[in-house]
Amino acid sequence: MRFRITPRDNAFFDMFTEAGRNIADSADILAGLLDPNANREAIARQLREREHAGDAVTHRIMRQLNTSFVTPFDREDIYRLASALDDVVDAMEAAADFIVLADVGKLPALMGEQLTLLARASQETADAMGRLKTLADLEPYWIEVNRLENEADRVYRKLLSRLFSGDYDALTMVKLREVADGFEEAADALEHVAHAVETIAVKES
Repeated sequence: MRFRITPRDNAFFDMFTEAGRNIADSADILAGLLDPNANREAIARQLREREHAGDAVTHRIMRQLNTSFVTPFDREDIYRLASALDDVVDAMEAAADFIVLADVGKLPALMGEQLTLLARASQETADAMGRLKTLADLEPYWIEVNRLENEADRVYRKLLSRLFSGDYDALTMVKLREVADGFEEAADALEHVAHAVETIAVKES
């Protein structure tokens, strides 16, 4: 384990923890789309606020990175992790915004599975960000997120087969495909976060 110098370290850890909580909150908000009576405009608005909050945390991390002489991890790893965290909420917000703008109808049941997997991976991510300072018990996190992403891939492929089965008219199929792609992008982004954390843990061990 390399020698670390605080106090600047704590600023990064606090911001990564904040970014993790923001992801978990965003996933919970996104899951509200499963309610057929949900106010989709309100959900999209809340996610826009979460996306702005995530951007603010990312900018603070980058500013800290540019002004810190000593950093807790390699600079390129901090940059990679911050960018990956930001991408998660961006994907969630974009999917919700499209649902509203394109007036997407009822979401298929398989999209509910996508959202459930996103929520689980997001909570795992939020918990892991709180353990970055000590790097304790992180391997189960990235293993589980990778497993969840593989499951999300399976659900995504199954969903696409349903969309192309002929049960949907062309316009509806295109709209739902766009939403499915957005949810899949969020799952991929969560896996990228896990990969970034794994890289840090391996280097620091």
